Amino acid sequence: QVQLVESGGGLVQPGGSLRLSCAASGRLFSPNTMGWYRQAPGKQRELVATMTSGGGSVYADSVKDRFTISRDNAKNTVYLQMNSLKPEDTAVYHCNLGGYAGKYWGQGTQVTVSS
Repeated sequence: QVQLVESGGGLVQPGGSLRLSCAASGRLFSPNTMGWYRQAPGKQRELVATMTSGGGSVYADSVKDRFTISRDNAKNTVYLQMNSLKPEDTAVYHCNLGGYAGKYWGQGTQVTVSS
């Protein structure tokens, strides 16, 4: 099994920044893709950003130029730097790890953008 533990969520004012972290442990496999999805109340879970173990990244159009995904393969950790946050970024952010051995999810961390 794979365990994913997120941290870094919280309350921030519009225009502010947060950095999310997700540490993976357990029966890890490679290659893999790690990333972030989010789910706002009453909405479906949506992709935010993902990054392969080789460094290729994908972003949702809504976060391009504001969010940056990165990963440290030696630490099995993926990060999401979120700048210029907007109220519509409010959601539970879930870490994901996927590949040939399956797809795994973290419990999620709440991000609230409000004045």
